Amino acid sequence: MGFDLQGKASVGAAATRPGTAGTPGRWAAAAGVVAVAAGVVVGELVAALVSPALSPMTGVGGAVIDAVPPAVKDWAVAVFGTADKLALLVGMGLAIAALAALAGLLEWRRRFTGFAVIGIFGVVGLVAVLGRAQVTGNAIALPLLAAGTGILVLRWLMSRLRDWSTSTTARERPAPAAAPATAPIAGGAAGPDAGPDAGPDAGPDRRRFLQALGGGAVVATVGGALAAGLRGAAAGVSEIRSKLALPSAASPASPVPAGAELRLDGMDPLVTPNRDFYRIDTALTVPAVDPDAWVLRVTGMVEREIELDFATLLAKPMTERHVTIACVSNEVGGDLIGNALWLGWPVRELLAMAGPTSGADMVLSRSKDGWTAGTPLEALTDDRDALIAVGMNGEPLPLEHGFPARLVVPGLYGYVSATKWLTELKVTRFADDVGYWTPRGWSERGPIKTSSRIDVPRAGRAVRAGTVAFGGVAWAQHTGISKVELRVNRGDWQTVELAPGISRDTWYQWQLSLPLTPGQYEIQVRATDLNGVPQIEERSQVAPDGATGFHTIRVDVTP
Repeated sequence: MGFDLQGKASVGAAATRPGTAGTPGRWAAAAGVVAVAAGVVVGELVAALVSPALSPMTGVGGAVIDAVPPAVKDWAVAVFGTADKLALLVGMGLAIAALAALAGLLEWRRRFTGFAVIGIFGVVGLVAVLGRAQVTGNAIALPLLAAGTGILVLRWLMSRLRDWSTSTTARERPAPAAAPATAPIAGGAAGPDAGPDAGPDAGPDRRRFLQALGGGAVVATVGGALAAGLRGAAAGVSEIRSKLALPSAASPASPVPAGAELRLDGMDPLVTPNRDFYRIDTALTVPAVDPDAWVLRVTGMVEREIELDFATLLAKPMTERHVTIACVSNEVGGDLIGNALWLGWPVRELLAMAGPTSGADMVLSRSKDGWTAGTPLEALTDDRDALIAVGMNGEPLPLEHGFPARLVVPGLYGYVSATKWLTELKVTRFADDVGYWTPRGWSERGPIKTSSRIDVPRAGRAVRAGTVAFGGVAWAQHTGISKVELRVNRGDWQTVELAPGISRDTWYQWQLSLPLTPGQYEIQVRATDLNGVPQIEERSQVAPDGATGFHTIRVDVTP
């Protein structure tokens, strides 16, 4: 659109595009988004049928998780907590939508450039899929199928858009000089006020484009829902899980001691409900593992390789124990820790059947999604109750916590022990193999550090003057807690009331009531283990082997 010297609008190339004059980009961008969405949906839909364990989206998501620096992962966990996977999916969706819109714009301005962008999508997806442990021949073809579908849909939409553009251009071309200014337009209104889309030639082409765009969006939406349903093999596995009867424990857990749970208002329960138990892993979508098809293999430096199916595992003499497990990414005072009642078969019994050979010092456990953890062989063969767990708090493992079987190892952070959706135990050496996190800057072995936390009152909360109740938890898994102390404004340490622990493999609750007058107070807590070793006061970050420091809160006491 230009202007002559009298200020009248003149028709130019920008005004000959569909829609509102001068804004063709919105329709081209929309076409790009719909086309790429269609490609993604086709890839996920076909993956549901031929490659349930790996799709283009999960492949790219897994590659992103692998590629980002540990500091970024720590930030994501700190900001989003257990919603980090959802945040990643949302972020991927927004990024894909932005690049798809760019592909549509580029294709509108110059043919084949948008196709090239979508082709790059396919190549990136292919590289990501090739790098996953679950890669199969079927999975390799999926990113290319998705990209091809996106290109075809974009080509189809662009042809409709250009048809609309051509008819709009023809309609806006100035009438011959001999034609009267007030000549009627057949089938419609006359004059320049009729609008850019009112002409008889533009109408059908405009409708065809909008119908194609809307139809593509609807098909992509419905296909996405169908793909989610088909890929929700999790629904079928959930049904199997709901009907599974766990065996009784040959070695039941000791009863919870009287007084072990203090039940202070606002304090987490002594045993963490399954729905509230933290979840940190690298699986973008929860693996749906059919227990009838599940097999655990023991390989590597053993006298006898072993394969164990789920029915055989359930027939083994089961051990039931309360064990507190924690993520190495748990900040001081953080909530990436939980205590549950686990049911499983001791790993030492399975390894004894396999017979580790001389020189072995590590077991590399592998998850269904390809994730690995390197656990000291000693921690799986000593007297601690390291379990191949099948039950959690009296029910089969939830899908998101490793159904049908996972590892639970007292005393070690999860990154070196808590393998979910367990499929393999490879007996090996630290010198020969590494787990997923070790080459990414985390320590080779991950003993949980003695720590403590203030749960009541919550940091930053105002409380009334008078007697103020403080409470929280302390842990030194596989060692136990001997005492917990609290101090106010860096004064003398005061010993709290320590509830009896369930065992040395669980956290302990504590409480202390203090008379406080109005003002602001700094409160700190520290724990000492059963060997008399206090927790470390020096503040350190979670990398490379777990955070240290006293949990410190500030409390406003009001009149």
